[in-house]
Amino acid sequence: MTQSEGNSQTSEPGEMSVSSKDGEASGADNRDMDTPRGFKATWSAIKQQWRLNALKVKENYQHRNHRKPQIKDNLPPGHRPQDILAALILTVGIAIIALDIPTYPWIRQLPNEYKWFFGAITDVGKSHWILWSTGLFMLGILTVDWSKFSFRLRMSLVILWTYAGFIFFVVASSGIIALIFKWVLGRARPRYYEELGPVFFDLFKFHPHFTSFPSGHSTTVAALCTALCLLFPSWLWFIVVVGFWLVFSRIMVSAHYPSDVIAGTLLGITVTLWTARYLAVRRVGFKLAPGRGIIPLANGVSGVICLRRILGWSPKTGAVSVDRSEADESKLDTERIGVNQADNSSANKPQTSTDKPKTA
Repeated sequence: MTQSEGNSQTSEPGEMSVSSKDGEASGADNRDMDTPRGFKATWSAIKQQWRLNALKVKENYQHRNHRKPQIKDNLPPGHRPQDILAALILTVGIAIIALDIPTYPWIRQLPNEYKWFFGAITDVGKSHWILWSTGLFMLGILTVDWSKFSFRLRMSLVILWTYAGFIFFVVASSGIIALIFKWVLGRARPRYYEELGPVFFDLFKFHPHFTSFPSGHSTTVAALCTALCLLFPSWLWFIVVVGFWLVFSRIMVSAHYPSDVIAGTLLGITVTLWTARYLAVRRVGFKLAPGRGIIPLANGVSGVICLRRILGWSPKTGAVSVDRSEADESKLDTERIGVNQADNSSANKPQTSTDKPKTA
């Protein structure tokens, strides 16, 4: 046996030992993911990514102040605080005088089927399902490393994240304002109609039965429907009709007086319009268009493209598929450029005797 053969034979056990060590190391890594230490490391990485994305979002929105117009953009008639206050006093006052007194006796005479139907749809006005869905979506997006995605997918996620944050804010902020008024004013609910009357207020009562004004469900529905009308203007009348019956259900289930529903509706609309205008001045999700008011930056075509990009992405293979699509697009662009250059060169090429057209 030669020395080279001996070296070759002695090198094989060494190679086997190295591969076995690599296998043991990979197995140990897999076991670490199942241990509390591996879970803590993963959770720490997610929190770190969340902080980085949150800082990027904060920095991005801070740089939008320079987009505000230098000339003060006055609010149009009907959007000014004094105009909204005047509408609130007028409509709520008329409702208290003309609607609150006869409404409750009339509702008690209706068939139970009416109450059953409106009782089934009235819980849509609860804000928890809106806040949970939009809030979890926003937090989930912040935990993802966006650098792995293509530019188009990042833009699609940014658009959805902005509008989800808009809906979350208007529903949460209007709901908090409504809760403050409800617990401070202390208006008795319709169940005390015969005992206390329709216009009984007990300030700082802090009791659930004395939180009728304004309606919290109506505030949430109005805020959500106004936001959807701004995002989908072509669906405005459909959204308005659905929102009307949702807020009207609070009267039909004897939970609120008509004045409570009107006040809550005006509160939700006001908070949403002011928030949308604040964003539109800075061109964040919305913009101010002459003669059209507040319109979204992403129109219907952009929304369809965003949905196609996001629905075609999965957490496991999204980055790879996106990279491939970008490579294909760049390849197609290169091919188009080459074809255009070939066409231009052929068009600029001088005509020779052999290239003369044939005559009949």
